[in-house]
Amino acid sequence: MTYTSVVDVLLLLVRDGTVLLAQREGTGYADGLWNLPSGKLEAGEDLVAAMIREAREEIGLELTRDSLRMVNAVHNLNPHGRARVGFTFTADAWAGEPYNAEPHKCAKIAWYPLDALPEATVPYTAACVDLYRRGEPFGLNGWPIQS
Repeated sequence: MTYTSVVDVLLLLVRDGTVLLAQREGTGYADGLWNLPSGKLEAGEDLVAAMIREAREEIGLELTRDSLRMVNAVHNLNPHGRARVGFTFTADAWAGEPYNAEPHKCAKIAWYPLDALPEATVPYTAACVDLYRRGEPFGLNGWPIQS
């Protein structure tokens, strides 16, 4: 059997020790929980192009390839047994001020201290932020520990 996985890009936008989070709404998945601006890779799209597109679509920011830096990757297994691989990027600079560009999928956006995320944060997002804070390039989330 061939293994396939969804590939995600996640934006860890940091300003003054805080990270930008979006509260999901109306999507049918994790509604009410906070997550990083993120999305799935589309056919024919490289990771950086996907991150630039998702930032524009979700929070109205213009990013450039030169402004983005990949900080970690997370292999996530959700509670329903579906796996995905996420590549987390930070941006050294951006044009514009973030705003909720997808009110049909997002209730609001807000800045939270990197070390004090809301209790209602998507575990996948929390794992990405935790790895970033510890300076670790890779992590597993939701997978059973195997020896």
